[in-house]
Amino acid sequence: MGACTGNFAGVLALAATDPYGARDMTKHNCQMTESSPFEIVNSAGSSGILLLCDHATNIVPEAVNGGDLGLPPADMGRHIAYDLGARGVTLELARLLDAPAVLSRFSRLVIDPNRGEDDPTLVMRLYDGTIIPANRHITEAEKARRLAAYHRPYHHAVTAEIDRMLAEGRTPALVAIHSFTPRLVGRVPRPWHVGILWHHDGRIALPLMERLRQEPDLCIGDNEPYTGQLEGDSMSRHGTGRGLAHVLIELRHDLIETEADQRLWAARLAPMLSEVVGTLEDKPAQ
Repeated sequence: MGACTGNFAGVLALAATDPYGARDMTKHNCQMTESSPFEIVNSAGSSGILLLCDHATNIVPEAVNGGDLGLPPADMGRHIAYDLGARGVTLELARLLDAPAVLSRFSRLVIDPNRGEDDPTLVMRLYDGTIIPANRHITEAEKARRLAAYHRPYHHAVTAEIDRMLAEGRTPALVAIHSFTPRLVGRVPRPWHVGILWHHDGRIALPLMERLRQEPDLCIGDNEPYTGQLEGDSMSRHGTGRGLAHVLIELRHDLIETEADQRLWAARLAPMLSEVVGTLEDKPAQ
């Protein structure tokens, strides 16, 4: 990890926003229904990249405590409920790369699709200093119901997209888009602009970090601000588990607050991803 400094002035406290109103999804060849736990965008895309956005929204389905986890709107607009800006970046990358994308349609506080089914943080009771009232006394039966209704269908959709691409003769490279808060409650500011998370397979992560570090205005974290060594998460399940090249990209969310920022970062990342993924045929599976 390099020594990085960051300018944290102007970091905004974001209010909850309407996740349906952010973008006209009909422009993105989107497959979803109002109650679907996932959305598939640009399924017919020609790219060899499959984009994932595990924490795309703060939606709480009506079937979960009447659509209310007991948190005020300000908390549902925070990073504890979803990855701010990640959905917009994913959609724009799907457009620029002509890549298919699978995005979640439920808040990470309902159940976290980026956790294994036996992970103790699968359903969070306390997150960054905030108690989640509807989860505080969650029963095993309710956890099992959420697994069946939301977590598993999302991962089945990812599996189906991978299988479809393989059947078409394309071996997909998996790229997951996440965002992170500039500062956790009571913690020091996080200096990284971008974090690259990976574990066993560095085929995308290592050259992507090398390329990003050529940008003089960026501070890049190697497995920062989180570790990519999380067994059972999305990249472990669909990447490591199937021998597919993969990477998880974390963007600091104050950099992607607006649609313009999201388009800017997608435009910055798209050629780097194309370049790195384009060399994968020369690299053996790890």
